[in-house]
Amino acid sequence: MKFLRRLTAPAAALAIAVTAATGTLITPTAGAAALTPADIAGDTPLSEIAPETAPVTENSPYWRRAVAADESGRVEELVATSPAMDGRKVSLAVIKAPNPGAPTYYMLNGADGGEGGANWIQQSDILEFFQDKNVNVVIPMEGQFSYYTDWVTEQPQLGGKQMWETFLTQELPGPIEEYLQAGDKRAISGMSMSATSSLLLAQHNPDFYDAVGSFSGCAATSNPVGYTSMQVTLNRANTTPEAMWGPRGTGTWHYNDALINAEKLEGTELYVSNGSGLAGSWDLPSSPRLEGANQVQASAAMAETIIVGGAIEAVTNTCTHDLNTKLQANGINGDFNFRNTGTHSWGYWQDDLYDSWPTIARGLGL
Repeated sequence: MKFLRRLTAPAAALAIAVTAATGTLITPTAGAAALTPADIAGDTPLSEIAPETAPVTENSPYWRRAVAADESGRVEELVATSPAMDGRKVSLAVIKAPNPGAPTYYMLNGADGGEGGANWIQQSDILEFFQDKNVNVVIPMEGQFSYYTDWVTEQPQLGGKQMWETFLTQELPGPIEEYLQAGDKRAISGMSMSATSSLLLAQHNPDFYDAVGSFSGCAATSNPVGYTSMQVTLNRANTTPEAMWGPRGTGTWHYNDALINAEKLEGTELYVSNGSGLAGSWDLPSSPRLEGANQVQASAAMAETIIVGGAIEAVTNTCTHDLNTKLQANGINGDFNFRNTGTHSWGYWQDDLYDSWPTIARGLGL
């Protein structure tokens, strides 16, 4: 099954533009996670894992139909409960490793959390990519506009309590890794909104993730650029950063700023990518993602990614350079992939799926 070859709207529109720059690729030192899911969970009630029993129909979301249509026998739709979110049932798309004892790779979707069409399954060939790799892949298909963090307020429009960090780091890993007969290594990656999340989850749980990927994200959250980025994203859900973390300037904000806490990534294999904001191969009429689109559709998609996606990517480019500078100042190296071109759109995150794998695999011991 081929991924959808079309451009999608960027995750958010920012009224900020910055100067784009290029960078280099730096090879990090290898690290090894030391903590187990039980260490992280402590006394936290755990998720219950079960296969999804709801029928798949022609009206089901694309990702459910793609999972159901997979013929490898290794792709499955599961449901995990979240005690911290009042028993909420969270859908998971899972690619099972061919052998027991394999590591686990958690991959997060962007601003729509996978609840819309902007998710890894619909916008990339992720199901095919991992077929020849001995790794379990877990993709939560919910969590829109959550930043996959624990909120200080409930959000009825987002389903009530938002305790995504508790779910992803304490409630889920033990049960899902036991279900998959997984080994003791794990990695996490995200793009756009969840690129920030993947960094924070690793920083909050040192020695738990062996590798981390962050694609087109903004590590900073409390400076003007980072705050505005979050504000624009959360405005789409009729909420605010303050509803998420409380008043600015409090300890919660310091704790959730991945730039301030960059040194906590030491010892973790790290891949971080960003385009420049300038139009690249995925934004042009020749892009395979525009295959089958008429002239009007192609023009609209190109305008969206080049104008809006270009501005967003230019902002995250600055964020990513700031993270690189902070890490180097602390003697920490990572694989930083600064592209000369590229907008905030799925073609480039499809590239990141491939480009990040050597770093992720190294961390996972593959």
